[in-house]
Amino acid sequence: MNEITAITPQIKDKTRCNIYIDGRFCCGLTLEAVIKNRLKTGQTVTPERLAQIQLESEKNTALDKALTHVSATRKTEKQVRDFLTKKGYLPVVIEFVLEKMRGYGFLDDGEYAEAYVEFASRKKGGRLIRMELKAKGVSDEEIDGALEGLDGDTQETAAKTLLQKYMRGKEPTRENLQKAYRYLTGKGFDYETAKNALSTLGDIEED
Repeated sequence: MNEITAITPQIKDKTRCNIYIDGRFCCGLTLEAVIKNRLKTGQTVTPERLAQIQLESEKNTALDKALTHVSATRKTEKQVRDFLTKKGYLPVVIEFVLEKMRGYGFLDDGEYAEAYVEFASRKKGGRLIRMELKAKGVSDEEIDGALEGLDGDTQETAAKTLLQKYMRGKEPTRENLQKAYRYLTGKGFDYETAKNALSTLGDIEED
């Protein structure tokens, strides 16, 4: 058994409380759930019991918050999981929400990756896009599938567009072309795409 050492109101949401067990933050609960289950400081409780209370009282609230979170822009499972974790929901509640959202079709990392590639490829190369999707929690398999649709001509056009903006007002000197090359590779474009984009401006020798 563990002891509830503190129950404090959340700063940003007065209808919710933070529950501390043995001096450490455990989870967030609605004030209604705290009162209904007569939770108080000094009371002993098991983590399993707290999880049950939170699941019963907050699964719909958590689901509503998650749906609102994805209403403006689509999110990956990891982004929704991180969002709910920061809100103080226990893993059992988070898994309930994620399962519901998958069933509703609001979470699909494969579709997210495809849409992200289509949008980001106008300004970024495949290497950078891969890194960004990886950071968002998308699996390698889903990233590979999305990048299969990345067209070489589209990437070259994007690289040339970025190059034009970067070189605006600059002379095509050897130094500036080298900097432009590093700029394009830093944007995730591969060697050949960057070289092809620069070929119309002059020869470039790498450092």
